[in-house]
Amino acid sequence: MPDITRGVRAFTIGTAISRVLGLIRESVFAFLFGAGFATDAFNAAFRIPNLFRDLFAETALSAAFIPVLAAEKQKGKQQQNQVASNMINILLLTAGLLVILGIIFAPFIVRIVAFGFGRIPNKIALTSVLTSIMFPFLLFIALAAWAMGYLNTEQKFFIPSLAPALFNIFSIATPLTLYAYFVHRGMDPIYGMAVGVLVGGFMQFAIQVPQLYKQGFRYHLYLNFRDPAFRKIMTLFLPVAIGLAASRINVTVDTILISLLAERSMTWLNYAYRIMHLPLGLFGIAVGTVALPTLSTLVAAEKHDDVRATFIDSLKLVLFLTVSTSIIIAFLALPITRLIYERGKFMPVDTTATMQALILYVIGIPFVACVRNIAALYYAYNDAKTPMYASFAAVGVNIILNLSLMHVIGFRAFPLATTLSSLVNVIILLIAIKRRIKTEWIVPLLAVYGKLIVPSCFAGGVGLAISYAISKYVGMSLIVQIGSIMISGMIAVLCFYGGCLIVGIRDARSYVKRLIKR
Repeated sequence: MPDITRGVRAFTIGTAISRVLGLIRESVFAFLFGAGFATDAFNAAFRIPNLFRDLFAETALSAAFIPVLAAEKQKGKQQQNQVASNMINILLLTAGLLVILGIIFAPFIVRIVAFGFGRIPNKIALTSVLTSIMFPFLLFIALAAWAMGYLNTEQKFFIPSLAPALFNIFSIATPLTLYAYFVHRGMDPIYGMAVGVLVGGFMQFAIQVPQLYKQGFRYHLYLNFRDPAFRKIMTLFLPVAIGLAASRINVTVDTILISLLAERSMTWLNYAYRIMHLPLGLFGIAVGTVALPTLSTLVAAEKHDDVRATFIDSLKLVLFLTVSTSIIIAFLALPITRLIYERGKFMPVDTTATMQALILYVIGIPFVACVRNIAALYYAYNDAKTPMYASFAAVGVNIILNLSLMHVIGFRAFPLATTLSSLVNVIILLIAIKRRIKTEWIVPLLAVYGKLIVPSCFAGGVGLAISYAISKYVGMSLIVQIGSIMISGMIAVLCFYGGCLIVGIRDARSYVKRLIKR
C-alpha cells in the first residue's frame, strides 16, 4: 500500500505557510477596515467570481483533470503534455469569456446576489465596481488550479500548496501600498483590496510555472474539443460541475439571505470562515489532495486491494488530524479570534460575533474533510454522479436550515447549517460507497471518530484553562496573546496525543511517526 503521508506532509507545510499568511491578510483587512459598509461590499463582491471558482479551479477541475492525466501519463510525456496543453487552452477560452461577461454584467449580477444591500445608499454601486475589478481573478485562479493538477499528477505537492502564499502576500502588500493613494484622491481605500486580489491571483499561477517546466511540461498550441482525453475529462467534469452548481446556488442563496440581516453579518461570517479554513486546508484538504492522484494511479493499474487499504488509511488519518484540531480550536475560539482580528477598527463586539460563528464552523471540519476524501475515491473510479447527488441533498438541507433558523439565531444559522449539511453529505456518501469497499469498515471508522472526541475535548479544556490563566495573571498585550496561543496550543496537542494513548487509539503513534519521518 502506498504511504500518502509524505505527500500530506509536503502539502501541509506549504499550506501552513499559505494559510498563516491568509490569516495575516485578514488581520490587516480587519485593522484597516474593521467591519461595516465597505467590508460587506468587498466580501459580497469577492463571492461573485468565487461562485465559479470551484468549477474552473480547484474542485471540479482537479476531480476531472487528475484521473485522466494520470492515465494519459502512462502513454508517455508527449501525450501527457498534449492533453495538458489542450486543457489550458480551453480554460483560457472559456474562463476568459466568462470573465468578460462578468465584468459587463456585474451591476446586474450584484443586484440579484446582494439585493438586500439596496436598502443602504451607494452600497450596491460600490459592490458592483469591486466585482468588476476582481472578476479577472477567476481566470488566474483557474490557471493556477490547472498547474496544481499537473504537478500533483507528478506527485509534487509542496509548490502547488505554497502558491496561495503568493496570493496572500500580494493581497497584503497591495492594499497597504495603495491605501494612502486612494484616500488622497478621495476614493474608498477598499479598492486596494480588490486590486490586491487581482495581483495575488496572477502570482499564484506564476510561481508554479518554473516547477511545471522542471517536471517536463512543454506547451503545445493545441485546441481540440473532440480530443478523446478531453471528452473523458468532460465526462467526469459535468457531474462534478452540476453538483458544484448546486453548492454555488447554495452560496448565492446564502449571500442573498445574509444581505438581509444586520450590517456586518457577512463580514463576521467571512472572518470566521477564514480561520476555519486554516485547519481544513492543513489537514482535511491536504489528505484529499494527495489521495486523489494516488488513488487514480492505483485504479488505473487495477490494484484494487491497495485502493481499498489506501482509502481507509486516508480516512482514519483525516479524522485523527481534524477531530483534534477542530475541537481544540473551538475551545480556544475567543483568544484566537481576538489575537487575529481585534485591533484598529475591529471592536470587541466583532470579536464575540466572529468567535460564535467560528465555533459553529469548526465543529464541522471533520465532516467537510471526509466529504473531500470520500469523493476522491469516487472520482478515481470515474464516478462523479454519486457525489453530485449527495451534494444536491446537502444543499437542500443547508438552504432549509438557513431559512428556518436565520430569524431565530441570526447569522449563526449559516455556519450551523454548513456543519449539519456536511454531515448529511458524509452519511450519504458512506452509505453509497459500500459497493466499492466490500469489507466492513464503516462501524470501525465511526468508533475511531467517537474515541477521538474524548482526548480532543480533554486537550481543548486544558488549552483553554492555560490561556485563561495567562491572560488573567500576565496580561493581554499582543506578545502575551501570541505566546499564550502557542503555549496553550502546544500543550493541548501533547494532551491530545497522551489521551489517545490512554483510550487505546493504537494508530496515534503510527500516524505521528509517519508524518514526521523524512
